[in-house]
Amino acid sequence: MSSTQTGSSGTEYLVGIAVRAHGLRGELVVDVHTDSPDERFAAGESLIAQRPGAPAGTLTVESARPHSGRLIVRFVEAPDRDAADALRGTRLLVAADAIAPPADDEEFHVHQLEGLRAELEDGTVAGTVREVVHGPGGELLVLARPDGTDALVPFVQAIVPTVDLAGGRLVLTPPEGLLDPA
Repeated sequence: MSSTQTGSSGTEYLVGIAVRAHGLRGELVVDVHTDSPDERFAAGESLIAQRPGAPAGTLTVESARPHSGRLIVRFVEAPDRDAADALRGTRLLVAADAIAPPADDEEFHVHQLEGLRAELEDGTVAGTVREVVHGPGGELLVLARPDGTDALVPFVQAIVPTVDLAGGRLVLTPPEGLLDPA
């Protein structure tokens, strides 16, 4: 699953998915797929909304707050529970041109990492970054392995010392057993 899509307006990146309605006031539980939730889900921000079987629309964030590893988001366009429930499964996207590059050379946006080839120091291909998961202990790279399995790799300097965006790769120095099949 990739978080990059091409729409009528160009490239768009997935920042969240509306999971279900929460409460009676039109709030939604949102699975976050961005490393900048405070920025993407700030009051007044507009997001591209893609619902299965419906044309893309726009949702404006009214408020957002953290809840059990997800966000509770209220959109201006969903004033009550019924309207929020109708948004279940909606993919929330942001246009690529709305994302500024990170100020720090050691920071990366999720969309920059997804699709990179993961190699060991000797050049052996370990897989392709399929997804970046934001966990309580930090980010994990989900590698699609050549054998069809997935491997979870902590995105820390000691294990991923090199990210070469121009070369389309990152270099891994995994501890023994990290990439072994389960």
